[in-house]
Amino acid sequence: MAEYLSTLTSELGIPVVVFVMVFVMVSAWSMTWKLIALWKSARKNSIIWFIVLALFNTVEILPILYIFVFSKMKSSKPVVKKKSTKKKKR
Repeated sequence: MAEYLSTLTSELGIPVVVFVMVFVMVSAWSMTWKLIALWKSARKNSIIWFIVLALFNTVEILPILYIFVFSKMKSSKPVVKKKSTKKKKR
């Protein structure tokens, strides 16, 4: 693995440290968008979207679209809100 990495970086003309740092930053960027989209789909009870977002990696285009476009659409199932357990005073 180390040999492959050094060969790749030498052909690209960049140091190994820079390559690893860019890889870590891109991974963090990707995971952030994916986790936000998964969280929003779970909160809206969108099971189909949750599965699609979890299984397919689309260079974070699909999670970003879900966050800004599809999560704002009204779903066919209403989100159930919990009722308050406090008793009203008379």
